[in-house]
Amino acid sequence: MNPTRKRRLTIVVLIAAAAALAVGLGVYALQNNMNYLLTPSQVQSGQAADYKTFRLGGMVKAGSIQRSKDTLQVTFSVVDAGGAMPVEYTGILPDLFRDNQSVIATGHMDGARFVATEVLAKHDETYMPKELKDAMAKAHANKKVGEESAQGDMP
Repeated sequence: MNPTRKRRLTIVVLIAAAAALAVGLGVYALQNNMNYLLTPSQVQSGQAADYKTFRLGGMVKAGSIQRSKDTLQVTFSVVDAGGAMPVEYTGILPDLFRDNQSVIATGHMDGARFVATEVLAKHDETYMPKELKDAMAKAHANKKVGEESAQGDMP
């Protein structure tokens, strides 16, 4: 093989390897920064086990908000049609945060509770993220199917 041709082939192979490495590192970096949106029933079914951090979406359970008297720590429950999840947050909550309001919290699981690093509240009467709306509708449909089959078992 001609030395010039061999040098060109080496350069092309090195460039291709560098491009493959760059693409691989980019995909790896993006994978670690993704936040998945899950409902309390999805978390309780074990779907959150694969994620270090994720978003938890649902409604704030009425009467579940408890504020610490001397710190900014707040605990509350997020519910959907099929489950409830206790949430702990330290910080200032949005003005629209209250009972029976849609909420999305970003954070991680610590045992059986969700520790939030950010809490977002629904901003008007008609807004709900598409992912959350679809997940809650699916959970509600699954709950109805379960109730119907349980009623069918009754004599």
